[in-house]
Amino acid sequence: MLGQALRSLLFYAVFYLQTVVLALLVGGSAIIWGRTRFGWTLALYWIHSHILALRLIAGIKTDVEGIENIPDGPCIIASKHMSDWDIFALLPGARRPAFIAKKELIDIPFFGQAAMAFDTIRVDRSKGGDAIPLMLSDARRSLANGARIIIFPEGTRKAPLEPYDYRYGVVRLYEGLNIPVVPVALNSGLFWGRNSLLLWPGTARAKFLPTIPPGLPVEEFRQRLITAIEGETNRLILEAYEAGLDRPISPELRDRLEKLKQGIAPGPLQTTTS
Repeated sequence: MLGQALRSLLFYAVFYLQTVVLALLVGGSAIIWGRTRFGWTLALYWIHSHILALRLIAGIKTDVEGIENIPDGPCIIASKHMSDWDIFALLPGARRPAFIAKKELIDIPFFGQAAMAFDTIRVDRSKGGDAIPLMLSDARRSLANGARIIIFPEGTRKAPLEPYDYRYGVVRLYEGLNIPVVPVALNSGLFWGRNSLLLWPGTARAKFLPTIPPGLPVEEFRQRLITAIEGETNRLILEAYEAGLDRPISPELRDRLEKLKQGIAPGPLQTTTS
């Protein structure tokens, strides 16, 4: 435990130092020149250097499958979200990614300029009913630039096997943009948990799944998305558990894992959000 704590501390030192320095560089160049090849090169360096640091320092390997399921043209990539690792897994495959992000993140100096240079789509919840039309307008601008939209449909990171809560932002994008959606399942929360100070060794996996075509009735689309992401995410989590996890497991998580072995998967939150 002590050794892994020290390794985690070292990784976080590398992660935050590099992130701050690169945000200043990319954000500064974005203020002057906008999106440039230099900025994207630094973004790719940020991704791959931290994937390497995770493996060498914390013992977390990275495995990403199904890149071939991303279509050549415009699409929405809708992913489960458990960890900061998820960004490392999603960005390279998207090639020109446009993240859906809260306005509060865009307001951070330099980080916000860097994000906007990469076609980031702002969601300003203070706008109330106007937030969705504004998001769609930004999304169309990003698509016109050749970007692929990345969204976390639950809106926040979730712990492994928590009840799911898929919001309707992804449905509005699907309905308004009429482009295919690529679901993404992952198990990263087993190794780099939400708000966790400790990282645990193992293989974090993400899988891009077959596309959901445009034009479906919205509730049918939503159900297909949930079924695809949750089903494959549960499979990846169970596979890692049965192979052996090199980390402490809380009684609550162990109970959920044992139920999953019996075929009892988590359901939705009792109160869903829109």
